[in-house]
Amino acid sequence: MREEVHDCPWPSGIPGLFESHRRHERRDAAEHRQRILEVARRLFAEHGVEAVSMHQIARDAKIGQGTLYRRYAHKGELCMDLLQQRQERLGEEIAALLTATATSTALERLDGVLTHVVALLEEQGALLIPVAGTDARYGLCGESDNSRRFSLQHAGYFVWLQELIADLLAEAVERGELASLDVPYTADAILATLHPMFYHFQRQERGFSQGRILQGLRRIYIDGVKTQRNTEELADV
Repeated sequence: MREEVHDCPWPSGIPGLFESHRRHERRDAAEHRQRILEVARRLFAEHGVEAVSMHQIARDAKIGQGTLYRRYAHKGELCMDLLQQRQERLGEEIAALLTATATSTALERLDGVLTHVVALLEEQGALLIPVAGTDARYGLCGESDNSRRFSLQHAGYFVWLQELIADLLAEAVERGELASLDVPYTADAILATLHPMFYHFQRQERGFSQGRILQGLRRIYIDGVKTQRNTEELADV
């Protein structure tokens, strides 16, 4: 029997999500930004993200606070810049995963995507919390300039991830792996569970392990919505 090969979306990882604000960046501006990020990374590692203020970052980077705020409206934006490289690497990892599992079912590939995303949340949680908090607390720094307010849900990474999850769910429905369901709603529900603030709450307040969270996602959004045919096939294995 001929194996089906599924197209791999975004074979080059996350396409151009983080290029727009750097495309025309001058060399001196790029070097300036890199110095800020290096100082922030060091301070965060030494003291924790929440304990470090924008004033400390400006002082240690030897720049004025006004200069820092013109580049980063709040700490959430700065953390997002630090996260971009890791997110781009995640895109490459997921592209490689989808290529390697091209003959697997859509649900198996979705499982792999969720595994990688949960691993990112575990690894980068300290940076993701200020980013996620900007909607409610403007990056934990008290900024109140609504004109520069940052929305995690509109960040390129999350838009890309929502589209990827929705595509895999739609494919699973089309191929009979899932019963008919509201794909956009289900993709949003999965992303809500993967929101950094909610993940932090489950890890720190509930005391759930990384493995328990991932297993819960699988039970609800993969095993819990499979068609009866797939359920019977699993029981026969």
